[in-house]
Parts: sequence; structure tokens; C-alpha cells
Amino acid sequence: MTWQNSRLGNHFKIKHGYAFKSKYFDTSGKYIVVTPGNFYEKGGFKYRDNEKYYSADPPDNFILKKGDLIIAMTEQAEGLLGSSAIVNQDNIYLHNQRLGLVINLNQKTLNKYFLYCLFNTALIRNKIRATATGLKVRHTAPDRILNIEVSLPDITTQQRIAEILSNYDRLIDNNNRRIALLEESIHLLYKEWFVRLRFPGYESVKIVDGIPEGWNRKTLKDIALSIRQSIHPSNTDPNTPYVGLEHIPRQSIALTSWGYSNQVDSNKFVFTKSDILFGKIRPYFHKVVFAPVNGICSSDAIVIRPINQDLFGLTLSLVSSVAFVNYTSKTSKEGSKMPRANWDVMEQYPILIPSSKLLREFNTLVNLVTNQITNLIFTNQRLRQARDLLLPHLINGSIAV
Repeated sequence: MTWQNSRLGNHFKIKHGYAFKSKYFDTSGKYIVVTPGNFYEKGGFKYRDNEKYYSADPPDNFILKKGDLIIAMTEQAEGLLGSSAIVNQDNIYLHNQRLGLVINLNQKTLNKYFLYCLFNTALIRNKIRATATGLKVRHTAPDRILNIEVSLPDITTQQRIAEILSNYDRLIDNNNRRIALLEESIHLLYKEWFVRLRFPGYESVKIVDGIPEGWNRKTLKDIALSIRQSIHPSNTDPNTPYVGLEHIPRQSIALTSWGYSNQVDSNKFVFTKSDILFGKIRPYFHKVVFAPVNGICSSDAIVIRPINQDLFGLTLSLVSSVAFVNYTSKTSKEGSKMPRANWDVMEQYPILIPSSKLLREFNTLVNLVTNQITNLIFTNQRLRQARDLLLPHLINGSIAV
């Protein structure tokens, strides 16, 4: 297999983005202005909680299309310069001035997915970083990237490498879709049993004072506690999982990624596996996950722990429900910067408790689903680790295909 040195500019061009006017930035809308904050450090598209929506009509030639390859040309955060992502939806994302868009790609000499992987290797990132200017925030430019020289195999070899690496991403995406379906099954089960009251055997149960006979009216404090055990990261194993609000996904109960305690240096809350983490600052009330591991978390999260194992399913379903999130938002108290959830009020939220038998049945079903979700989370982590180990060796030719 012969690899040849070549300028990137011999194979494609890079289009600079548009300077969208800040006066049209909004909190909702049809279009989202993509920034370097939408990139993962290792590459790939990242969804954010504070997306920049655009309320005006954008120029047509700066609306990104599905399959477009974009590059971060501003180091908005450490390690993001040169990160690349492939756009996964049509006519939603806008190409702004901090990004480069790969155009006029010669597909006879360079495979797009191979190029995406190439941008996400340390070798190319270091070369891009060397082209950057700026003291506080580093920037690069299309011409500087295009002047970088790389070693490329023939197009057939590129396609084989791209297929190997993309298989990992397809498996990860498939698992993420399975996680989403499993999450939805929990929400639907909760609605069916506890909102619509169509639980097993409901046909033969009388309704007394608005609730099924044998059920009881309680509040959240009767089934769960807020745990505020504080610890400094220096007193933990450096590899202890750390969960900040940035790690908790939007509108998902699956915690799929986290950092480690050696990356933070202030007191954090301790949580244990199956605790529930609830973002307590108003923009993050929709961030609710169950913990698949033991670890520490930001003090901007409330650690909620069921008072016994049989109450896990009900507690998780309740605090992740839209109704509870809306209740928390409306009853939040003013903080120094922004409204925060008030546990003293949250714990007063009314709930219905079924018979012990039904409660155990519901909990068993939820546990089966959350165990599947946890297995998929760790499967995806192993897939990412394997892909990331293979990536540099395949791209530089040290492993033959």
C-alpha cells in the first residue's frame, strides 16, 4: 500500500461562514446558528441547551445540508480548533463565520468520511493549531488549513478505512436509538399506570374519592430524599466519575458520558448507582438522569434517592415527567443569578402510591429497562474506546487494511 504526501487544498476547498446578526439571535426558532460549541473535542456534532436560534430569514447558501462536513476554525474551548462534524439534518443549521464548510471535494482522490476522521486525529489537529493566531482565542483560516500537507493512501484504501470506522459510529447510533426507545417505554408505562390509571387489573378496581381502591395519596417526600453529602475531589480516587450539568443530556434519563474527579477542584455531591440527578437551575430542569455508576456531581444538581429499592421506578418516572418538571419550574425560588429548584417545595409534589404488589411489579419492569439502558451505555463506551484506539493507526497506515 503506497501513501503519498499531498496538500489538502489539492482535494477540496473550504467556504467561510456568514456573520449572522446578533440582533436576530433568539431562544427558539426554525434555524440554529452552529458554533464551535456544537463540536465535541474528539469530533462529531454536539447538541447544546443554549442553542442560538435565528429569527430572521438567512441567506440560502449558508443553510447547511445533511452530510455537509464542517470544521471549527475558532478554539472556543480547549481542543476544539480543527474539530470536524458531519451535519445530520437538512435545512436547520446555519453556517456561521467561525466554521469552515468543505466544498468541491474531489471524491476520486479523497473520501469524505476519511477526511472527517483525519481532522479528528492529533496529527492534523496539531498542524491546524500551528497555523492559528490570537492571544486569548485562537483562530485559523481556510487557506491555512488547505496548505497543510498530509500523507494519503489510494482512494480504495481510504474507503476501507472509512467503512471500518463508520461501522463503529453506526453501532453507536443504533444503540442510542435503542436507548431512546427504552426511555420512551418507561414514560409510556408510567402514564398508563399512574396517570390514566390503566394498571393491571384496573377493570375490577373501584375508584374511591378519585383514586383506585387500595391506593394512597402521598407526596414525593414519602418516597425519596435529597442527599447532600459533600466531598472534595482530592479526597476521591482520580478516576471517580464526575457529572456536571454539561454531561447530562437534554430530555433523556440516560447518562451516557461523564468526566472524572481529577478534572474538578471544588466540593461536589456524592451519588451512588441508581440515584437520580436533577439539574436545579431553571434552564436545566429538564435534565434528569439515573446514575449508572457511583460518583460525584456538581452542586447545581439535586441528588434524589428513593427511600427503598422498590420505589426506584416510581421516583425516576415521576421526577422525569413533564408535569413534575413544569411544577419545579413554576415553584423555583430566585437565586443570586437565576431561579433554582427548591427541594422543600419539590418534596410536596402529590403522588399516588399503589398496593405493594403493583408497586413491585412496576419497579421490576422499570429496572429491566434501566438495566438494558445501562448495558447499552457501557457498550457504547467500549465501542468509542475501540474506535478511538484504531483511528490514528488506520489513518497513518500503521495498521494495514
